[in-house]
Amino acid sequence: MVSRRMFVGAGAAVAAGAAFGGAGPAFAEASAKPKPKPTAVAPFGPVLVTSADVNGSYARAVRLTSGAAGRSQSMLATYQSFGPSGFPLFRTDDGGHTWKPWSTIPIAGFALQPYLYELPSAIGGLRKGALLFACNLFGSSSTTIQLYASTDVGLTWKLLSTVATGGRADTTNGATPVWEPFLLLHRGRLICYYSDQRDPKYGQKLAHQTSRDLRTWGPVVNDATGTAYAERPGMTTVARLRGDRWIMTYEFGEPDDPANPNQDEYSYHVHYRIAKDPESFRFAKDTPLLDQQGGAPNGAPVVSWADDGTRDGVILVTGNDDQDFFVNRSLGDPKRWTRLSTPIPAGYSRQSIPLDGPGAPRNRGLVFVITGAQYGESAPIEAGVISVR
Repeated sequence: MVSRRMFVGAGAAVAAGAAFGGAGPAFAEASAKPKPKPTAVAPFGPVLVTSADVNGSYARAVRLTSGAAGRSQSMLATYQSFGPSGFPLFRTDDGGHTWKPWSTIPIAGFALQPYLYELPSAIGGLRKGALLFACNLFGSSSTTIQLYASTDVGLTWKLLSTVATGGRADTTNGATPVWEPFLLLHRGRLICYYSDQRDPKYGQKLAHQTSRDLRTWGPVVNDATGTAYAERPGMTTVARLRGDRWIMTYEFGEPDDPANPNQDEYSYHVHYRIAKDPESFRFAKDTPLLDQQGGAPNGAPVVSWADDGTRDGVILVTGNDDQDFFVNRSLGDPKRWTRLSTPIPAGYSRQSIPLDGPGAPRNRGLVFVITGAQYGESAPIEAGVISVR
């Protein structure tokens, strides 16, 4: 499997028509009995969505909420398929029970690390509800984070701009690539977070740039750096919490032997920061994520926040090595992390999308999850819905 820790492996290209269950429903009901109330829903995953021998990972989805508030049953999804012809895009209009091929996001070359985003408000000539897509284009001597847009619900796409360009894809400390874009619109600016190896002070750091027009980008701003050169924070994801707080999760790469760092012998335990502004994580405390038994998620974390009907809601964090989610119902209190068992398989950068929202109180605590292969393995793209209440 390809990741930014191990560049190109033996990942085979995947035919778009074979993905997301093209021959039949992607999701199957467990029985013909009446559906339970959403607050008591049982997960209807994991469900096979692609062939089991797919080297797919980095599964990504976006919920199409424009005009339907929290009631939308429509989503788009993609994943990194290791092919040269772009990213296959699929659509569901029934909450993930059935999927159909929708379009291809055309990329002029080999690209990985996709991210889908729906604009919550207008920016740069695009209306609220327009779609953005970011990915990392790999050239023979470069890595390039590119931004695309769609104004017809993902049927066609246009390249808008290049956010950042680095050296060739090489995870060795001292090389200069960029990796792993994540998008967030905040106060009239689009933030693009990414991992950055270009700074000679750090083997890798987390940074972001912002844009008001989606074409030009401001200076690089650091979000997280190590205390020693060999440390490698990576893979930013961000979620808004109740009370206008923000959480950023990332893997914190540390050599097993700091005195003699060997990049084949690293741990990537999950860390997080909480700030009042999503552009100010650099001032926030770096906190390792540990459950109450001292267990730590490892690698490729993704964070989300769900309204479960309680005062503070629930933070969900996933890591590559755990099928469980790590949850916190106390706005990130370091002593209050627990595990939540789930039937959705673990995966490299498994994504969770809360289904709550205005006009959908019955969806409180329901979370859609999409996943692919774990780091270094092969697996299908799978999905389902879990309850965190």
